[in-house]
Amino acid sequence: MKSHRWFTPWLLLAPPVIWVLVFSLWPFINTVVLSFTDARPLQPVSPVGLANYERLLTDEQFRYALITCMIYVVVCVPLLTIVPLLLALLVEKKIPGIALFRTTFYFPVIASVVVVALIWSWLFDSRGIINQALEWMGVVDQPIAFLVDRWWLLATAILLTVWKGIGYYMVVYLAALGNVGKELHEAAMLDGAGAVRRFISVTIPSVRGAMLLVSVLVAVSAMRVFTELDILSNGTGGPGGYDISIVMLIRQVGSGLNGNLGYAGAISVALFLLTLIPLIVIALLNREKKAKVSA
Repeated sequence: MKSHRWFTPWLLLAPPVIWVLVFSLWPFINTVVLSFTDARPLQPVSPVGLANYERLLTDEQFRYALITCMIYVVVCVPLLTIVPLLLALLVEKKIPGIALFRTTFYFPVIASVVVVALIWSWLFDSRGIINQALEWMGVVDQPIAFLVDRWWLLATAILLTVWKGIGYYMVVYLAALGNVGKELHEAAMLDGAGAVRRFISVTIPSVRGAMLLVSVLVAVSAMRVFTELDILSNGTGGPGGYDISIVMLIRQVGSGLNGNLGYAGAISVALFLLTLIPLIVIALLNREKKAKVSA
């Protein structure tokens, strides 16, 4: 058999490596460099040191964006960690027609988030179907300001994010539940454990790794939320910009011929550091778990 040339593996690795360098590593480095300048389109660039980062500490809009993303994380992480697990427990049972339920729960995942957000903006409009239905049933006397009020808008966006993400994380849990031995549940049943007790003592410990993974994925996605809030608020970030997200703020600051690319770069670096927090947390938890196992 004829051996391969020594450079064959490098030829195979070259395309993905070049792609990562050009479209991931270089933009990241350039963003970090720009964050220390006053870069603007079509204007000379000059260094400003830590001025952009100092501005972050006193920027009211950045504080609003940070609060919005923190609320998103606090609400979405528990919902998208527990609810998909419960759904996975329901749809893993082999009963007639269960495939239809799995497809129904997964359908929002494959739907375009832009299209779904537009549909939700029509549904929750002051003259939308939701308000009309509530008025017709006599639940409310006047339309609820789902897309105008600060907290209603944030709640609607979170509900959209949860509804769209449930199916994806349900599939993750289905894969994890497939590795849980049935003998564990049978042993718990022999000991007199009910459904709730088996869920707490058998199911959760068995899928703890998947739960940590889902929690991190949800936390990172929540910090980077954009489309839901952007479309539901029509790009304004809600009344007074209270519901603006960090990614929306980056777009707002860095867009146009007068965009402040340096300050937008500083916000981007801050967002990157914030998304590292969940990754560090899961790394520490995994280290503690390995230490307990080895002990």
